[in-house]
Amino acid sequence: MHLRYDTLQSHLDKEQLASLYVLTGDEQLLLLEAADLIRKTARKNNIGEREIMTVERGFKWGQLHAANNALSLFGDRKLIELRIPGGRPGKDGSQALQEYVCELNPDNVTLITLPKLDWTTQKSAWVGTLQKNGIYIEVPSIDLPKLGDWIASRLKKQNQTASQPCIDFLVERVEGNLLAAHQEIQKLGLLYPEGELDFEQIKNSVLNVARYDIFKLNEAMLSGNRSRFIRMMDGLKGEGEPLPLVLWTFTDEIRTLLKCKTALENGQPFPAIAKTLRLRGQKEKLVQTAVNRLGKKEIQAAMQQTAQIDKIIKGLRSESWMDDAWDALTQLGLSLART
Repeated sequence: MHLRYDTLQSHLDKEQLASLYVLTGDEQLLLLEAADLIRKTARKNNIGEREIMTVERGFKWGQLHAANNALSLFGDRKLIELRIPGGRPGKDGSQALQEYVCELNPDNVTLITLPKLDWTTQKSAWVGTLQKNGIYIEVPSIDLPKLGDWIASRLKKQNQTASQPCIDFLVERVEGNLLAAHQEIQKLGLLYPEGELDFEQIKNSVLNVARYDIFKLNEAMLSGNRSRFIRMMDGLKGEGEPLPLVLWTFTDEIRTLLKCKTALENGQPFPAIAKTLRLRGQKEKLVQTAVNRLGKKEIQAAMQQTAQIDKIIKGLRSESWMDDAWDALTQLGLSLART
């Protein structure tokens, strides 16, 4: 059965502990916190022994069945944790999991943790069996539009508040690094008393721990958020992101824009174009906004510019070639991020 992440605490407070819990998601902090809630409840229910298994190369699935059938060393109930960091158990693992969850030992509680699963994996038989026989929780990702509210709610838990400009400043400092964001918020709770925090307190205390995902760089460019785009480019450069990979993400996005613009000029409706190009959700909205904002000649010129930047990267024309390439990429992105 599916359970919303934000209702896990109330479920554990009101319901009898289930025999199987499955946590899936890429937000490590939230996965850890959800798993800790289950472990804490297990201890309250006199489940004193904990056995942890990680599915790695050479993992023997018989260990899982053995743990399920073996008595606890101390005669207590047992918490069995199975971690599948790759998200795919393989053919043998798929079969073993389906057999395992159909013969769960009522004296034990099993906790399975997985990364966020792609659409194909979500439709597999073994995932369906987990959903049918246990409590299945998809741990959400805290993306940029949600990050400010998340920070405000975490401050509220430690009886602190901050103005919107302060929250926006915090978002800039911690974007893409939720675990570090959590630590910075806790630090504010240790440094300052309860109540409203002012800008100087936050500015003087919070480190710049933002980590930028190269594959989200195009979001800033397509949406026309130029200040975020520049921050992300500076951050990626400082982290040593490979230039060819940055250029590839730009080129792939510009190629998509050009295909959309050409199809629109030929009279095709955007929904049909989006379906052909497999654009969904937020990506579809961003691309539509961008093609409405940009002219075809601008997009073609940007495509030609990617070829020139590729020559800069490959040509190693001078000692400053790397800075030249980063500057050229930044200028290219800003030309497409204009509003």
